[in-house]
Amino acid sequence: MTAAQIFDLHGNVALVTGASSGLSVRFAEVLSENGASVVLVARRADRLAALQARIEQSGGSAMAVEADVCERAAMRAAFDAAERRFGTVTILVNNAGVAHSARAVELAEEEWRRVLATDLDAVFYWAQEAARRMMAAGKGGAIVNIASMFGFGVAKGIVAYATAKAGVIQLTKALALELAFKGIRVNAMAPGWIVTELSREYLASEKAAALKRAIPLGRFGEERDLDGPLLLLVSDAGRFVTGATIVADGGQMVALPGG
Repeated sequence: MTAAQIFDLHGNVALVTGASSGLSVRFAEVLSENGASVVLVARRADRLAALQARIEQSGGSAMAVEADVCERAAMRAAFDAAERRFGTVTILVNNAGVAHSARAVELAEEEWRRVLATDLDAVFYWAQEAARRMMAAGKGGAIVNIASMFGFGVAKGIVAYATAKAGVIQLTKALALELAFKGIRVNAMAPGWIVTELSREYLASEKAAALKRAIPLGRFGEERDLDGPLLLLVSDAGRFVTGATIVADGGQMVALPGG
């Protein structure tokens, strides 16, 4: 079997949350380039429309669904729309997320709930809905939850974010165990510092120089550095992989004490 065959996603319907910016844009484009029909979900309709147009101009199939991932009714409507257009979603990439920067003793309850609701609760609910529909259709599938290296180690000022991402890693294991018998694989990716539209300015600043020095590969990640892990987890290349979290951080976690 050739590499092109083993990573081929034709016949799959992939739903990507948070698809209006950041890594989700790249994820959607890569999934489309490898044959999947792509459902783009986020709150910013104008950005979704622009991404849909780019994918279609490149010969792919895509649709945009405006939705807040924290709203259950909007979630169900997004899956319904996907099924009407393309059929059952067989690939879910759970990447919608928010961050914060506040020390634990200063973190407001509302901010704690906002981060946990988006970065952990919504991950579960969208995975649950995807799995229910795959099972009802008699299909297997792949769910990829986007965690973070901060799900393993922490830094000051990100208590809610780190807690949520650690939860995503454990949630991934639990879902993988319960869904394996139906042919639904659940895995996670834990990226390190990746240069994206949202992080580019900060990672280019002098403040980030120390972060770069802590990465054994000597650089920040690029969006394309996650293409391989993503395709492994959603394609036949990873057909025997479930419950795993792939860390893509340039070796930063290994270099930490106890890593």
